Amino acid sequence: MLLSRYFLPVLKESPRDATIVSHQYMLRAGMIKQSSAGIYSWLPLGFKVLKRIEQIVHEEQERAGHIAIQMPTIQSAELWRESGRYDDYGEEMLRIKDRHDHDMLFTPTAEELVTDIFRSHVSSYKALPLTLYQIQWKFRDERRPRFGVMRGREFYMKDGYNFDLTKEDAMHAYNRHLVSYLRTYERMGLQAIPMRADSGPIGGDDTHEFLVLAETGESEVFYDSAVTDLTFGDREIDYDDVAQCAGVMEEFTTKYARTDETHDEALFAEVPADRQRTARGIEVGQIFYFGTKYSEAMGATVQGPDGKPTPVHMGSHGIGVSRLLGAIIEASHDDKGIIWPEGVTPFHVGIVNLKQGDDEADAACQALYDQVAALGLEALYDDRDERAGAKFGTMDLIGLPWRITVGPRGLKNGVVELTSRKTGESEEMAPDAAIAKIEDIYRKHGLVK
Repeated sequence: MLLSRYFLPVLKESPRDATIVSHQYMLRAGMIKQSSAGIYSWLPLGFKVLKRIEQIVHEEQERAGHIAIQMPTIQSAELWRESGRYDDYGEEMLRIKDRHDHDMLFTPTAEELVTDIFRSHVSSYKALPLTLYQIQWKFRDERRPRFGVMRGREFYMKDGYNFDLTKEDAMHAYNRHLVSYLRTYERMGLQAIPMRADSGPIGGDDTHEFLVLAETGESEVFYDSAVTDLTFGDREIDYDDVAQCAGVMEEFTTKYARTDETHDEALFAEVPADRQRTARGIEVGQIFYFGTKYSEAMGATVQGPDGKPTPVHMGSHGIGVSRLLGAIIEASHDDKGIIWPEGVTPFHVGIVNLKQGDDEADAACQALYDQVAALGLEALYDDRDERAGAKFGTMDLIGLPWRITVGPRGLKNGVVELTSRKTGESEEMAPDAAIAKIEDIYRKHGLVK
């Protein structure tokens, strides 16, 4: 993409109502524009990152054997009355009526709707296990929407639902989701710690939230510092292997890590004093097991091996796709702007022409641009007739992880400058060597075949 043709409405100053870094930088970098309180339009740069995150979520869900569907954003209140949640959910639910005076709602979550799909089409235990998921817009009418996409009213979310014959099978689904979530977050450059949490209106006794540590986090968290040394890494795992998935669950949840709702001072006191930590965290996902809560209420049964109808065991599993943009920025930024991890960056490399209109510089930039495209990667080429400081400022603000700077002086010596946004370190090298390094970096992320 040529920056001269791109829609990138950057701002020099942060709007007054933006109080946290992610909200400030998303507005300044032209990623979003507020439509009304807690509701945003996603502009090209923000939309690209949103889609990068969505793609990683899809890939890891499919790797775990989960099946994508798409459910509507508007649901009938009748399903929620069946489960008993319509009157219990509270004012966060946006209740509406259609032209026929039917009670409807803008979905905040979809346990009822997916249970209705299941009971309509599955009647035998032989169809189990089954996990269906979607990535869809949700709406919760927050009393005080704030912090940009971190606590908006409309949000983009992956929500998945498992159906199993027994509790043991359902707990394997729970563990399987934990493994897939660890892989998902690490691919985004995040360390998201699973913490024992409260189930809230979803229900159930078994639930973990995934939290990214950040000063601006809404949740107070208590944890053993040893959990921050855990990484999933490149290990291969068989998602059908019950013992292997349970082993990962044990590895990542045995050490103390809890949100303030479930914090236990007595248990925390057992953590060695030098490893006790209190911090703030941003929730980016949650997994639940709630048994037969919805299947019994809504008649979602299957014929078991004994020929008798049995309610299925269920769980639900969410990832805040739009919320993740804010969390990544909160975890990865400096005073110049965003620092995108390679896995989610909107463009893989920025190309800055220090002397637009110079034949040699223009040709070198175009060649670099074409070579990046040939790798299956995307470059953002700043071809504007602007001073160098303005170009560098824009690149720093939008946070592309790598920048190639091209100027007549360097070209006379046969070199361009490759700069890491994360470290600020620059290295002069031949153009082909710069491309080779970019190729190697993104091959390690699975983005170059």
